[in-house]
Amino acid sequence: MEKAGIPVCAKKSDIQKRKFYISGGAVITLLAILLIACIIASFLIGRYPVPIRELFGIIFSKAFSIEPYWITAQETAVWNIRMPRVILSMLVGACLSAAGASYQGIFQNPMAAPHILGASAGAGFGAALAIYIGLSSMNITILAFAMSLLTVALVFWISKHTKGDRVLGIILAGIIISSLFKAGISFIKLVADPTNKLPAITYWLMGSLSGVTQEEVGFVFWPMLLGLLPLFLLRWRLNVLSMGDDEARAMGVNTGYIRLSVMICATLITAASISVSGMIEWVGLIIPHMMRRLVGSDYRLLMPASILGGGIFLLIVDNISRSLMSSEIPIGILTAIVGAPLFLFLVTGRGERT
Repeated sequence: MEKAGIPVCAKKSDIQKRKFYISGGAVITLLAILLIACIIASFLIGRYPVPIRELFGIIFSKAFSIEPYWITAQETAVWNIRMPRVILSMLVGACLSAAGASYQGIFQNPMAAPHILGASAGAGFGAALAIYIGLSSMNITILAFAMSLLTVALVFWISKHTKGDRVLGIILAGIIISSLFKAGISFIKLVADPTNKLPAITYWLMGSLSGVTQEEVGFVFWPMLLGLLPLFLLRWRLNVLSMGDDEARAMGVNTGYIRLSVMICATLITAASISVSGMIEWVGLIIPHMMRRLVGSDYRLLMPASILGGGIFLLIVDNISRSLMSSEIPIGILTAIVGAPLFLFLVTGRGERT
């Protein structure tokens, strides 16, 4: 299936070409190397300099007995400030990209993105409400996560009562519930104190990873792992689903069960990501398309490539957001500035790899 010049489905010929496997594996290996390089660079970049010799000394001192040749401030910057932020940037990018690839596969629509089921709007409403009533940073994350899951549960409940195609019913319910919660966000912003709470709500909605703590990383790590692992294992089934329901059923695949499982897992990692990072868009839309250009539409390669590519992309964007200006730029602004022209190039450019 191909829409807007972008194929989203695996073809039998793609899966059967051995040459495809070898070159795709090489691309994934290069992406893994690039991700490691980005992780190391992310520890070095910042207003407080940490040379690479001191960085490796600080990290390896946790496993080996090394006489400190670095100052305490450098160790604090590495463990308490940059470590949680680097881990979370990588995880959020990987999760949003994997969720986007999954939604595009099961809906067979190249415009499908992680916010399609209303998870983003629900998380935004939960965070805005938490900031309005004065909850702590950790409780803001918890309420955003809970509201995101509640929103998607509401979408599934409504879709059961819609007539006609079930998938179309889910999408329409997602649009309706998203609009409802966006109206709720607007109302909270209208009544919030303009001197402190309104700026805090606005800043959260623009997306940022500043001030993230180890406790927040620990809170979202397990939901992310719980959603990412099944998606990685189900990438074989996604290939079959993308060929069409009739062909998938003919091959003995329970399409309803697989589609529902993928939607639940993709929604779980979306909710976990947004609850701690704010509204970061475009990652789940453009990264899967970029990876299709590199490895093709076979989900056995596309899923790991999307996970690695999303992690790399958000690490780079986050480094720019905290280094470009004296005051940090909300990451959601940068992903939009980078994502919009990049997506325009992808939908108009040639050389699509199938």
